[in-house]
Amino acid sequence: MTRLAIANNAINLAQGFPDFDPPKAMTDRLKEVSDKGPHQYPITMGAPNYRAALAKKCGHFMNRTINPETEIVATIGSTEAMVDTLFALTNPGDKVIVFSPYFENYIAQIIMANCEVVFVPLIPPAFNFNPEELEKAFKQPDVKAILICNPSNPSGKVFTEAELKLIASLCIKYDVYAIMDEVYEHIVYGENKHIYMNSISGMWERTVSCSSLSKTYSVTGWRLGYAIAPEPIMQRIKQYHDFNTVGCPSPLMEAAVTGLEFPLSYYDELKAHYTHMKTIFTEGLKDIGIPFTDPQGTYFVLADISSFLKKNQTDIEFCEELTAKVGVSAVPGTSFFKEKVNNIIRLHYAKKDETLYKALDRLSGIRKML
Repeated sequence: MTRLAIANNAINLAQGFPDFDPPKAMTDRLKEVSDKGPHQYPITMGAPNYRAALAKKCGHFMNRTINPETEIVATIGSTEAMVDTLFALTNPGDKVIVFSPYFENYIAQIIMANCEVVFVPLIPPAFNFNPEELEKAFKQPDVKAILICNPSNPSGKVFTEAELKLIASLCIKYDVYAIMDEVYEHIVYGENKHIYMNSISGMWERTVSCSSLSKTYSVTGWRLGYAIAPEPIMQRIKQYHDFNTVGCPSPLMEAAVTGLEFPLSYYDELKAHYTHMKTIFTEGLKDIGIPFTDPQGTYFVLADISSFLKKNQTDIEFCEELTAKVGVSAVPGTSFFKEKVNNIIRLHYAKKDETLYKALDRLSGIRKML
């Protein structure tokens, strides 16, 4: 969709990256590092000061002391963190539980690990799950892990403490690992609160928290991520990481320390900024008459295109036409759902005000142009 957006000079609301700059303090530090270094191989598990800064920042929000030497590894984005974790924790033929809708990379990662996916549906519009159906999935033979995105891409769901405790009880009961994708941990709205699975009683020993700097600091192109886990699990993750990617870019880790040391007020400002963008975009969709699911977190909206689809048109064809004729690109919902869904597209609003208003102006002509 990004390639189609470029080819059609469309506004890219498909691939989730901002069109505004990272914090100036981080880019200023990157300029300094470009002259002074470091520019050579780092320690494979991550530069010591980067891991120390991660341990302090993440430890604060997770409410625990994290050992940067034994419980953290720096990775090429959260994507690598999750691949490393899957290979570290599973054997070929094991099963991994995934909620649907899901971020599409998960399925490919599980397949690469030669494992099988067990899907459990999240029921719209609140995207809750059926506890009985979830336990039925846990009861299957050879289930080794559950993989959860929280806050969830693409649905925008933020799992409640009660939901996480229920999942935790099943993980403990059936001896299953929890692999958490928490890249949107600081992008939540209203009274919703992100709760770390590893903070729930009995779960530190069986949880891997995968995250990155991409969304929190608007540096998706820096590809800096990390995994946090107890030492016995981390030893296995590090082993796979060493032979998979060797290490992260030294200059970028050095510059990233500046962001990791921001005061806590930064995260309040981040939440306010994304709340502002969400308000602009969702109010605009309401005015146009495009139904959508109001996200509790992340910067994605699932929109219902039922009234705009032509007879026998697929959501993929719709998104191609939307890009070419309306000048706005989106992701077809079939990328995210195991269920047969053809009436959903995903849009994102991590954009400058002027970009969002321009996109909404184009979308306002959706009925006429299609």
